[in-house]
Amino acid sequence: MDKVEIYSDGACKGNPGRGGWGALLVAGGQEKEIFGGEPNTTNNRMELMAVIQALNALKRPCEVVVHTDSQYVQKGISEWIHGWKARGWKTASKEPVKNADLWQALDAAQQQHQVEWRWVRGHNGHAGNERADQLANRGVDSIR
Repeated sequence: MDKVEIYSDGACKGNPGRGGWGALLVAGGQEKEIFGGEPNTTNNRMELMAVIQALNALKRPCEVVVHTDSQYVQKGISEWIHGWKARGWKTASKEPVKNADLWQALDAAQQQHQVEWRWVRGHNGHAGNERADQLANRGVDSIR
């Protein structure tokens, strides 16, 4: 099984506002950059979209380490999602889960892979995270 490192980030100018997502995929010495944007979105949605798009870019099952500076993404997919699914996509306070469409897409995208989720401090000199941040901002800039 191929090993892939994914560095993902989201960005938003205004929240909600113009948003972008970006991801750097690294495997076997090769790199792939992907990014995109949406005209009216939130930072959390862009953080989720970055990881969804990165996982969906993989052509076969892989061992993946996802590096994200979003505790929302890292804790959501590692801890909170199990309860949300058990409660029919409701929070513990019985409210609908925000961004359930993207959480469901992320859950589906990770199914064929072995994924380890790692949180990294954003804007702290982590090279992969800084590249992902630049890609996310390119995604914002692609929306005019």
